[in-house]
Amino acid sequence: MTAIPAPTTPPAEPASSTLSRHVRVVPTIERVEVWLHGQRVNFTIAGQGPAVVLIHGVAGRAAQWDQIVRLLAETHTVIAPDLLGHGESAKPRGDYSLGAHASGVRDLLVGLNLERASIVGHSLGGGIAMQFAYQFPERCERLVLVSSGGLGDEVHPLLRAATLPGSEFLLPFLAHPRVLSAASLVPRALGRIGLRTSPDLTEMARGYQSLSNAEARSAFIHTLRGVIDPTGQRINASDRLYLSSKMPALIVWGRRDRIIPVQHARPAHEGMPGSRLELFDDAGHFPQLDDPPRFARLLEDFFHETEPARLDTGMMRELVLARDPDSASVLERLQREHPAA
Repeated sequence: MTAIPAPTTPPAEPASSTLSRHVRVVPTIERVEVWLHGQRVNFTIAGQGPAVVLIHGVAGRAAQWDQIVRLLAETHTVIAPDLLGHGESAKPRGDYSLGAHASGVRDLLVGLNLERASIVGHSLGGGIAMQFAYQFPERCERLVLVSSGGLGDEVHPLLRAATLPGSEFLLPFLAHPRVLSAASLVPRALGRIGLRTSPDLTEMARGYQSLSNAEARSAFIHTLRGVIDPTGQRINASDRLYLSSKMPALIVWGRRDRIIPVQHARPAHEGMPGSRLELFDDAGHFPQLDDPPRFARLLEDFFHETEPARLDTGMMRELVLARDPDSASVLERLQREHPAA
C-alpha cells in the first residue's frame, strides 16, 4: 500500500451553504494492491464519508479519476479501481463481461466492508455501473453515467474496427514501442478522424500505450467484443432504464463527444424517470478531464441534493410487474398456485 502525495495546490474556499458548494482538496490519496479470488486488483482510495465508486472505460485506468478523487475526498470515501484487465490489475484469461466487472466492483466493496455506494461510470464504466445497479440494487445508492456506453448503437469507427476478425494480430504493430515513441503522430492521426479535444487525444494515446503487452491486448479485445461488434454497440440497456425510477440518477455528457455521440444522452434521460441531465458544451468524451472542478461540483451538489436509494427485492418486483400489467397478472397467479416453501 503506497500513499501518494497530492500536488501542492492551494486550498479552495471553505464550503458554502449554497447548492453550488466549493470542494476542497485533500492532501493524499493511496494506491492499493490486494488479491481477490487469486487475482491482483489495484485501486485508488481517499477520504472519509459516504462511499463513491468511480469506474473507468475500456483501455482506461483508475488514475484517470485522480483529480476527481482529490476533489471529492474531502466529504466522501472515494474508490477508483483498475478494472480486471486494465491498468495495474491482473489480466488473466477469463470473463470480461459487464456482469463480471460489476461483480468485481461488488467484491471490492465487500472486502472494504462497504454496504453500499454511489456508482459513477464513464464510457464502458457506465455500462458496468448500470449492470451493477441491475445486479445489486440494494448496494447502489445513486447512479451517475458519464458519456456512457450501452445507451444506443452508435460508437466511433475506431472501436468498431478493433472488434474485426484478425484485429488481435494488428494491435501488436499499432502498440509497438517504436510506433508509440512517435507520440506526436498519435494525436495528429486521431485528430484527423474527429477526436479534437485535448483530453480525448491524450487518453486515446495512453490507451494505445497500455496495449504494449500480449495480456493487455487480449483483455482489451475480449472486453471490447463483449459490448461492440463491427456494426456498433451490442449491448443496450434502454429496455431496463425504468428500473432506475426509485434511484437518484445523473447523466453527464460532452457535446463534442466523438466516441459515443451526445445524442444518446437525452433519450436515456427521458427513459430514466426523475433523472438529471448535464451537458458540457466544450467537452468531448472525458468531461471529467475537460473541466474537473465543474465535474466535481456537479457530483457534490447531486449527492447533497438527493437521498440515497434503499432498494430491496420487493421494490424491484413492483417495478418489474408495473411495466406490463398483463404479465404481472400471470406471474401473480403463478405465485399463488405454486408457492415456494
